Amino acid sequence: MKTGMAKTSEDFSSKTHFRWTNKVTNEEEEETAPTLKPEHEKEESDKVPRKESQRRKLQGMAVSRLRSVLAVFGKNQSHWPLGLGPKVIGTLFGYRHGHGHVHFAFQKDANSEPAFLIQLATPISVLVREMASGLVRIALECDKDEEEDKEEEKKAVRTGKGRRRRRRLLLEESRWRTYCNGKKCGFATRRECGPKEWKVLKAVEPISMGAGVLPENNGGGGEEFGGDGGSDGGEVMYMRAKFERVVGSRDSEAFYMMNPDSNGAPELSIYLLRV
Repeated sequence: MKTGMAKTSEDFSSKTHFRWTNKVTNEEEEETAPTLKPEHEKEESDKVPRKESQRRKLQGMAVSRLRSVLAVFGKNQSHWPLGLGPKVIGTLFGYRHGHGHVHFAFQKDANSEPAFLIQLATPISVLVREMASGLVRIALECDKDEEEDKEEEKKAVRTGKGRRRRRRLLLEESRWRTYCNGKKCGFATRRECGPKEWKVLKAVEPISMGAGVLPENNGGGGEEFGGDGGSDGGEVMYMRAKFERVVGSRDSEAFYMMNPDSNGAPELSIYLLRV
C-alpha cells in the first residue's frame, strides 16, 4: 500500500513539473509495442524500412543525374550564339572611304561570336553625320512567314502525323527593311561572321566603349566585308558601346545604347520588328 502511494505521489509530481513525461512514455510504449507482434508481421515491418531506404537511394540517384544534365545543358547554353542577355556589347564598323556599308554586331561578351551581325545599305559616313547631328533611331522590319506556317498546319491535319516547325527566332531573320529616323534607307541583310569581320571585332575587343579608326592592316584588306565590293578599303571606322536589350515579344526587340553618365536619352537605338 505504501509502495502504491509512493508511486502515486511520484506520478503527481511528475505530471505537475514535467508535463512532457507522459508523451515520452507513450512514444516508448509505441516503440516497444511491435515486439508483441507475431514473427511474420515482424518480417513485413522489417521490409518497410528497406523499401524506404531503396526508394530514397533511387531518388538521390535521379536527382544527381538531373543535376548533371542541367549542368551540361547550362554549359552548352553559354556557347549558343543566340544566348544574349539584358546587357550586350554592340559594335558598328565600316570602311571609312568609298561606299563602305555599316555593319552592326551584337555580342554577349567581348570575346564571344556575334549573336547578330547585320549589314545596312547606308554608308558609315552617312550614319556618322546623322549621329553628329543628334539622336539616331534605326528601325529594322521584316515580315512574318505566315504562308509557310499555314502550309505546315494543313500538312499536319492532312497526314495526321506532321509536326509544326519551330518558328524562326527574331535574330535569325535574314532580310530587313531599314528606316533611319523615320526615313526609309534600303534593306539590311543578316551576315555570318567571316574572317574579315572577326578580325575587326578582335581588334576592338579590349575597348569597352569608344569610337575611332583602325589602320588598314586591322581592317582586313581592301575588299568589302562579306565580299560585296563597293569600297576602296583602307581604314575602318568603328564605334563600340554597351547596349541594353529589351525584349517586348517574340516579334519585337530593342537595343538602347547605354550612356556612361546614365543621363539623357540614348544616342543610338535599334528596333527589330516582325510585322
